[in-house]
Amino acid sequence: MTSSKGSIVKISGPAVVASGMREAGIYHRVLVGSLGLPGEVIRIEGDRATIQVYEETTGLSLGEEVVNFGEPLMAELGPGLISSIFDGIQRPLALLLREQGDFISRGLLVSSLSRTLRWNFIPAVKPGEGVIPGDVVGTVQETDRVLHRIMVPPGISGKIREIRPGNFTVEETIAVLEDGFEIKLMQRWPVRMPRPFKNRLLPKLPFITGQRIFDMVFPVAMGGTAIVPGGFGTGKTVAEQSLAKYARADVIIYIGCGERGNEMTGVLEEFPELRDPQTGRPLMERTILVINTSNMPVAAREASIFTGITIAEYYRDMGCQVALMADSTSRWAEALREISSRLEEMPGEEGYPTYLATRLSHYYERGGRVVCLGKEERSGSVTIVSAISPPGGDFSEPVSQSSMRIAGGVWALDSDLAHRRHFPAINWRMSYSLYTDLLDPWFQENVAPDWPRLRAWLMEMLQKEDDLLEVAQLVGVDALQDEQRVVLEISRLIREEYLRQSSFSEVDACCPLQKQVWMLRILCRLNDFLGESLKKGNPLDGLFHHPLLLEAARMKEHPPEDFDAFGRSFLSRIDAELKKGAVSG
Repeated sequence: MTSSKGSIVKISGPAVVASGMREAGIYHRVLVGSLGLPGEVIRIEGDRATIQVYEETTGLSLGEEVVNFGEPLMAELGPGLISSIFDGIQRPLALLLREQGDFISRGLLVSSLSRTLRWNFIPAVKPGEGVIPGDVVGTVQETDRVLHRIMVPPGISGKIREIRPGNFTVEETIAVLEDGFEIKLMQRWPVRMPRPFKNRLLPKLPFITGQRIFDMVFPVAMGGTAIVPGGFGTGKTVAEQSLAKYARADVIIYIGCGERGNEMTGVLEEFPELRDPQTGRPLMERTILVINTSNMPVAAREASIFTGITIAEYYRDMGCQVALMADSTSRWAEALREISSRLEEMPGEEGYPTYLATRLSHYYERGGRVVCLGKEERSGSVTIVSAISPPGGDFSEPVSQSSMRIAGGVWALDSDLAHRRHFPAINWRMSYSLYTDLLDPWFQENVAPDWPRLRAWLMEMLQKEDDLLEVAQLVGVDALQDEQRVVLEISRLIREEYLRQSSFSEVDACCPLQKQVWMLRILCRLNDFLGESLKKGNPLDGLFHHPLLLEAARMKEHPPEDFDAFGRSFLSRIDAELKKGAVSG
């Protein structure tokens, strides 16, 4: 496999320059020094190659050997990925913990997938059948939740000469084509190269999260992209973990990119204990973790994003709906900045490389809902939700601005809301979704015909509240007209009881779409109820203490199973109160 060898002539942090590397190519994988530190080529000038090393380079000496493998960094794709925890270059951390303890030796290279574990393969084609790239030749039950489809690799086609069922390791041959090509349970794919597909589909299906402010107010399409920018302590990690737990996705990939070690420790301890609310089984049975903490090598942090998205594309090609959570792309961009400075490149804004937006685009465009390769008609998707950690919560910094120009949804977190214990701390003034018009027909057909009207009413009430609060700061709330105070009261219920959602509540942590609609219908009808009651001469203070309003403030804790009946009953009681004329407080 080795194509060339060179020697170190310069060391600058994680960047190493080696001579004698004329046969090396961009992004070729190399081993550096006597310890065999893994790295990849990022620049070539003559016979000199600049290498970013995925390990700490302390102790390297000039003249030490550099071995070029002649291929880029490859991800191993096959059964055994689900439930695994990898580092940024797909080394299995659980295996390293057992073999190395808490501290991993430098230069340690291990297989990403187990070479001893056997999987029961069930063929789906017969000898003599023709296959093309993406065709499913058989299946493996990877977990109770995930049926792993073994596919013909991209670029390979022909007729099946031999195929057999049985228990195999990922390296054993399960089928042979007439030209002699051997199909195995495992594929290898360059992490920086997008996997091919037939064509891209329009984003017309929603990515359902169970969070009211995301599903109702700022929806994102399945296969879409959303960013979650927010300062320290605004709840980015909790929001992404809630999405990982409750979002409707077949496979969850969580990338911890450059976050603090204690935060990632919490993730590693919590995720194996979480239960999938859809099945009651462990959540890890559909989850893959890619972890690269802030004290791990910066170059591996830059690679971790591509490792995660490559695994996501692999499950997408099976026809799975994949949700990828990256926390956070700011740390990834900081790794780019550090590597760029080592290369002595011309810095852009705030020291980031001038190609920051291009690299972000390459990452986000690998999301999407697509028609998969193969004769069988199937579609899959990769939905990307990326947290961004702007310094000081300043959304004008380059990573936030570049991401906003690319992503279809922005869920902006607000430190003021977080300090008031309002979670998710989404700022509805700064957030937006470009998918709303595309998704409205689906919501109208599958959930409720009045879905767009209810969302428009909610946003109108919040806007009215903003305008009235500016006046109230000058003259006081008591100086406002009764109709204006009604707007403030209903808007308060919208903010505190509808948009706020507790991830620790067994009932309210996940809110089904039908419950979201009925809750908003109730609030909208209560607004009409207060307005009509005022016209009949009822005192406002008595109306604000009416039992219906007090019950509405507690309705999110009502179980979703019978919420349709609860909602109809609630609306009937509002109508009955109005028919009485004088409303009892």
